[in-house]
Amino acid sequence: MARNFKTLDDMGDIAGKRVLVREDLNVPMADGAVTDDTRLRATLQTVTELADRGAIVLILAHFGRPKTPSPEFSLAQIVKPYEAVLGRPVRYVDWEGDTQSVASLQPGDIAVLENTRFFGGEEKNDPAVVDRFAALGDFYVNDAFSAAHRAHASTEGLAHRLPAFAGRQMEAELDALDKALGNPEHPVAAVVGGAKVSTKLDVLKHLVARVDHLIIGGGMANTFLAARGVNVGKSLCEHDLTGTAEEILDAADKAGCTVHLPYDVVVAKEFKPNPATRTVNVHEVAEDEMILDVGPAATEALADVLKTCRTLVWNGPLGAFETPPFDVATVSLAKTAAALTKEGSLVSVAGGGDTVAALNQAGVADDFSFVSTAGGAFLEWMEGKELPGVAALTE
Repeated sequence: MARNFKTLDDMGDIAGKRVLVREDLNVPMADGAVTDDTRLRATLQTVTELADRGAIVLILAHFGRPKTPSPEFSLAQIVKPYEAVLGRPVRYVDWEGDTQSVASLQPGDIAVLENTRFFGGEEKNDPAVVDRFAALGDFYVNDAFSAAHRAHASTEGLAHRLPAFAGRQMEAELDALDKALGNPEHPVAAVVGGAKVSTKLDVLKHLVARVDHLIIGGGMANTFLAARGVNVGKSLCEHDLTGTAEEILDAADKAGCTVHLPYDVVVAKEFKPNPATRTVNVHEVAEDEMILDVGPAATEALADVLKTCRTLVWNGPLGAFETPPFDVATVSLAKTAAALTKEGSLVSVAGGGDTVAALNQAGVADDFSFVSTAGGAFLEWMEGKELPGVAALTE
C-alpha cells in the first residue's frame, strides 16, 4: 500500500530531542492496582524504541473523564504499574512544574505527564493548550489509535504544530485496517454482532457496499429476522427499525453482498446462566422464548463461508456470549477464523471491547491477524468516517 503517513523510521536522529508521545494509558483500576494492562503493554514498542534511540520520551495520555483535576484521575497512580510493564524507570511530571521537571530529564528518560484532560481546553482542541503541550517537545508521535476519533489537543492539534509521526502501534493498526477494508483481498466477510441495530446502522450501511458476505449476529439479527416476517417471540428486537433493516437488505442485494442471518437458533424462556434451552428453526420460536445464540447448523454454514473468503472483519459477538451456554456459536466461528488465519488463507481483523473479550474467551485472540483494542475509533472506522487523529498524521 502507498503509505501516506510518516513513522518512527522517518524521524532521523532524535538523540537528546524531546518527543511527545500520545499513548492510551486509560486502563481499568481497582484498589490502586491495574486490573488489565493490555493498553500499557501495547505502548512498549514505541516507547522503548524512542528511549533506546536517545530521545527524551514525554508521554501524553488521558485517564477517565475528570470534571476537575483530582487525585483519582491523576496519572501519577499509573507510574509504578507502568514501570513494572516497561522494566525501566518512569518519571512523573506534574504540570505545575512542567518546564523545570522536563528540563531535568536526560536522553533515554521516560516520563508520564499529568492527565491531559485536567486542562479544560484539551477536549476543545484549544490552541492555548496545544501551545502549552507543543512548548515541551521537538517532535510529536501519535500511538493511540483508540483516541484517534477525537479531535483533541493531544490527539489532533499537536500534529499541526510539531513534526508528526505514527508510533509502532498506530502504524500496525492503520496497516491492518487498510488490509481489512481499505484495499482488502476479496472475497471479504464481515461479522457484525451486538445487541442493537441502532448502534451499528452506519456500520451496516457502509459495509454492504464493501464486503461480499455480511454475517449478522447478536440481538440485532432478530430485528432483521423480524423484517423478513419471522416471529422472534420475546427476543430482544427493535421492531421500530424493521423498515431500516429492509433498506439495508435491499442495498446489500443491489451491491451483490450476501447477507447471512441465522436459520437455526438456540432459544430459552429465561435469560440466565445455563437455563433449559432448545435448538429450533427460526420459524419455530415460541411466543414465550427468546433467541440467545446462533444454532449449530447455521454456525457450520458460516464456517464454510469463511473458508471461501480471503479477508474477515469482525465486530461484535454472535450470541449472548457472556452467559453460558450462549457463547458456543461465537467461540466456534472464532476458532474457524483463527485456524484459517494460521494456515495463511485468511486475513482476520477484529475490534471492539466485546469482540476482544469474546476472542479471549475462545482462546484465539493471538491467532487473528490483528485485534484492535479500540472501541469507538474502530466502530467509526467501520462506518467509513474520517478519524481526526489519523487525518492529522496524513496531511
